[in-house]
Amino acid sequence: MDDSPTHQNGDMSRAQMIVDRLVAIAEEDDFAAHAVHVLIDDESAEYHWSEDDRRDVHSAAKGVCVLAIGIAADDGLFDVDAPVAAYLPDFPLGQGVEGVTVRHLLQMTSGIDFPWSETMMTDWPDLAREFLSRPSRGRIFQYSNASTYTAMRALQSAVGDLPRWLDEKLFRPLAIDAPEWERCPNGWILAGGGLHLRTTELARIGQLIRDDGLWQSQRIVSSRWVQAMHIDWFEREPETGPAYRRYALSGWAGPNDAWRLHGAYGQLLVFLGDAVVTITANDHFKADRMVERVVTTLEQSGN
Repeated sequence: MDDSPTHQNGDMSRAQMIVDRLVAIAEEDDFAAHAVHVLIDDESAEYHWSEDDRRDVHSAAKGVCVLAIGIAADDGLFDVDAPVAAYLPDFPLGQGVEGVTVRHLLQMTSGIDFPWSETMMTDWPDLAREFLSRPSRGRIFQYSNASTYTAMRALQSAVGDLPRWLDEKLFRPLAIDAPEWERCPNGWILAGGGLHLRTTELARIGQLIRDDGLWQSQRIVSSRWVQAMHIDWFEREPETGPAYRRYALSGWAGPNDAWRLHGAYGQLLVFLGDAVVTITANDHFKADRMVERVVTTLEQSGN
């Protein structure tokens, strides 16, 4: 599929050249991609191996959660640096949790020990209550969907049903029509995953982020929230692999000067300079190599 523009002289656009290269790379590596979309400056191109159906973007949804919190903060409805307990006042707190802020939850530095599991949403009568009832060990990193889920429980206490609120504030302006966001048994969104988007819709989220919160000259969210996704990195232990050594509010640093939103099975938004590459896939173990090759391709193209 080739929906990209060409230059007036008939030459292939830079975005299309990069798409062609990434298609060849995916097929060379037997990477099970659904689609790839490239935006550079105002040029875009895409290629689809399958229908552009809505699929779970997994942890790429964490970036949407940060956008949601940023929009609420811009509207004066929410304070990311307030203790999470201020928004969930009837929740019992573990030792040290009174000092845990929503920002800590989004940065995965609450210090609450709660490793990820496939069944965490159903293992407890209320996951957020269980999470906050455990002690905090200070600013220690642990990546867990329970952290994002609890942050979104706090946000929903301020704005109500989050998908409905985001339809007006985020999705409709980007021409994303009421996407499904899976819910836990108690009816709250899964938050750190479970958001179903088409590749082209995820690419619009990527464009909004690349353009620092602007969409077609309309301010959707202030720049500081987009910047928070990829500055003020939390540095993890040196033995952590380079692809997962630095984390901000939803964004992973690297490779090199790039940064990314990275969902399980290869749901990717990769940012470098004026380029954003969107990939959806069903290939968890080859995704890191694909990211490296995306960044190398962008670097070689002049980004």
